Amino acid sequence: MTPMTPSRPLGMYHESYLIMWALMLVTFAIFGKGVYDRYRIWKLGAPEKRPESWSQGIARFVDNTLLHLRILRETVPGMMHLLLFSAFVVCAIGTLSVAVTEDLNIPLFYGWYYLILSLALDIFGVFALLGIGIAFWRRYLTKTDGLDNQPTDLNALMLLKAIFVTGFLLEGLRIALVGDPWFMWNPVGWLVSLLFAGMGKPALATAHVVTWWVHLLLSFGFIAYIPYSKFFHILTGPLNQVLAKDKACAAMTPLDMEDESIEQFGVAQIQQFTWKQLLDGDACIRCGRCEVNCPAHLTGKPLSPKKLTQDLNNHLYAQAPALAKGEIKEEDAKMLVPDVIEEETVWACTTCGSCEAQCPVFVEHVGKIVDMRRNLQMMESNFPHELKGVFTGMERHGNPWGIGRSEADWMKKELGVQTLAENNEVEYLYFVGCAGTFDERNRKVSTAVIKLLQKAGVSFAVLGKDQTCCGDSARRLGNEYLYQMLATGNIEQWNELGVKKIITSCPHCLNTIKNEYPQFGGNFEVIHHAVLLAQLVREGKLKPQKEMKMACTYHDSCYLGRYNDIYDQPRAVIAAIPGLAAKEMERNHDKGFCCGAGGGRMWLEETIGKRINVERTEQALATGAELVLTACPYCLTMFDDGTKTKNVDETVKTKDIAEVLLESVS
Repeated sequence: MTPMTPSRPLGMYHESYLIMWALMLVTFAIFGKGVYDRYRIWKLGAPEKRPESWSQGIARFVDNTLLHLRILRETVPGMMHLLLFSAFVVCAIGTLSVAVTEDLNIPLFYGWYYLILSLALDIFGVFALLGIGIAFWRRYLTKTDGLDNQPTDLNALMLLKAIFVTGFLLEGLRIALVGDPWFMWNPVGWLVSLLFAGMGKPALATAHVVTWWVHLLLSFGFIAYIPYSKFFHILTGPLNQVLAKDKACAAMTPLDMEDESIEQFGVAQIQQFTWKQLLDGDACIRCGRCEVNCPAHLTGKPLSPKKLTQDLNNHLYAQAPALAKGEIKEEDAKMLVPDVIEEETVWACTTCGSCEAQCPVFVEHVGKIVDMRRNLQMMESNFPHELKGVFTGMERHGNPWGIGRSEADWMKKELGVQTLAENNEVEYLYFVGCAGTFDERNRKVSTAVIKLLQKAGVSFAVLGKDQTCCGDSARRLGNEYLYQMLATGNIEQWNELGVKKIITSCPHCLNTIKNEYPQFGGNFEVIHHAVLLAQLVREGKLKPQKEMKMACTYHDSCYLGRYNDIYDQPRAVIAAIPGLAAKEMERNHDKGFCCGAGGGRMWLEETIGKRINVERTEQALATGAELVLTACPYCLTMFDDGTKTKNVDETVKTKDIAEVLLESVS
């Protein structure tokens, strides 16, 4: 290198190499032991094959670790994390560059690379301190909702701050000591060097050595501390993203109901969760996004997805030493419900999926809750009393209302719709669903859909009295045996009838048939009526003409939106109707607020806190809308009840989008 080649004078202290390398070995030994100990604890769980797809897992990692797409949905905390993450990456590159140059004697940290990286290190070091400042502000000044401060949080922030502050002090001392000719590429370091302008060379040299060692020890301490602190999410977060299932809540893991050797259904004890479910607990960073978007938590129910995850994780680590040594017999281990998790917590979940949709590290909350429900329902016969009649109705009559199948003939009698038994040469089966068939209010929606399909010339038929519930509520309430009985019966019947394409009006039916029936060999092309109606309008087969001058708001059904990414098509139908002025609720699209009926809660009374449907109705009323629209029979029922509760049902109407489209087309 020529004398004028840009480089960093006064780098590492070569005479201290042996000490440094010894400390590094100790550091990585501590780090490795911590990681291995965590791994052994995850392995206490039941086996599970993950990931389902390496390509999808890597794509999630790129999108959500490298690009921060999900984290940046929340601007302030997202930018905070991006500042820290980018600084971490740049500093890692800088450290490796120094190591390659100093330890391997490869001239890397020289020339333009040295200058550009030096500038980047200064800039991103400031970014890191800014990110740390934002974290302090959110945690200890504004005390942002969803964050619970623990000593480890303060320790982590103070350690990070100390590393970056000593890094800048070290840079300033170096420039003050040697008079670096390239100091303009270290603007922050140069500014810090001004603090030491009056110090003599011996004092500067001593201060530089001491600061170098302090910075080194802090950095090694950070690495060693990772597996024993919240910093562990640096590893478990990306790992969880790679191993996650896309929209895990949309398809529950099936149980083998035919294996007579199985003695346990669902999860009663912590070690019965799978290793991936146990990993979730270590991936959780307690950011609180799940909690502040949980409708149960926000209406005073004893459920916080964050607390649930942390309670299970804390219990795991309390039980792990004895479990690993085999000192706890299975019959003596603590029962998760009610010893760790309250029964009310398990039954409060609406399975809306908001927790999973917001989680930056893809923790899967819903599956754990359903697994605990399965144990309560199938092993202990311990479930809310209202469900006895619901399950009996499904078993005997094929619907949760327990209404005789003959009542389903109204579609043929009133609308002239053929059944598949009469004509299976049609293109679509219109699977009307239990609500659309037996609930008086939702029959009007089914009627509207049928008339629109007839107007558009769509080839379809219904099942009529041969229709059986899809089983969604049974599965999410934990009655897997009943669900599989209904599902396999439907699949067998539909395959015999040659069904290929299915229209549904219920998002719960849509999700179950589309995402869960394939687990049992039921592979059908399923479309929700909102999607089909939008397509028919776009193709000109349905032409909205009648003007409807009123303000409306559209409610995103959880199972239509978050579960199946159907957001735009219902809005396209609304936009096509002349005169309708759509106003969005504050919580919409993937942040939409549940109506309260999912996860089988349709059949359960809310006795704790505020009713979820009333909360969502108030959010709709806050828009000033005269018409509340949805595309789900459960949501429609809950809004009908909500407007009555608020005494506005005479002035604010609730309808399905199919009903208003029919009014405009007629």
